[in-house]
Amino acid sequence: MTARAPLLDDDTLAFGDEEVKNNKNLEHPYVTFFHIAFRVGAIIAYLLCGWFSDSFIASFVTVVLLLSMDFWTVKNISGRLMVGLRWWNYVDDEGKSHWVFEARKGDLQNKVNAYEAQIFWLALVLCPLMWSIFFLIALFGLKLKWLLLVCIAIVLNGANLYGYIKCKVGHGEKISNSISNLTSNFFRRQLLENMTNMMNRTTQPAANNAAPTNII
Repeated sequence: MTARAPLLDDDTLAFGDEEVKNNKNLEHPYVTFFHIAFRVGAIIAYLLCGWFSDSFIASFVTVVLLLSMDFWTVKNISGRLMVGLRWWNYVDDEGKSHWVFEARKGDLQNKVNAYEAQIFWLALVLCPLMWSIFFLIALFGLKLKWLLLVCIAIVLNGANLYGYIKCKVGHGEKISNSISNLTSNFFRRQLLENMTNMMNRTTQPAANNAAPTNII
């Protein structure tokens, strides 16, 4: 379930109430560094792990740890500070799970550092593309054990990419409604076309039977 819900009761500053300056310098250099470091580090470790160790388990654990730290950092820190977006999940008193996709209040462009935003989105999009290339290489090379590791990377990177895109473009309800509208329009057109074809098929034989003939 997708919803815009209030935060749980705590003593922290409400999301969107922070004052952020917008200039040509990076407002959060350390956050920006770790946003890139964990993502690039996981790719480098995947490419070079065979050079430093013959143990697949050690390489697997190293890459998964880097991917996990990247997932947590991007989801909980860099997305909120660098682009003013946040997605999260909570369980209500009835045990229902709710997915929330939030954007910073007010004019987002005036509160987000443009340079940090460019770095954030480039890293967020390019890294899943790189892992997709690694997936094809491992698949066609029949490297099944590495294929599992690449799938984990695609899932973790893709989850953050999907979450922040939904934060950027709107709520899940709007997206699902637009998809359902497109689907219903498609089936409506298909139904009309099928009915038209059926009517044409039935009228053509009747016209042929009614046509006069001079053959004796």
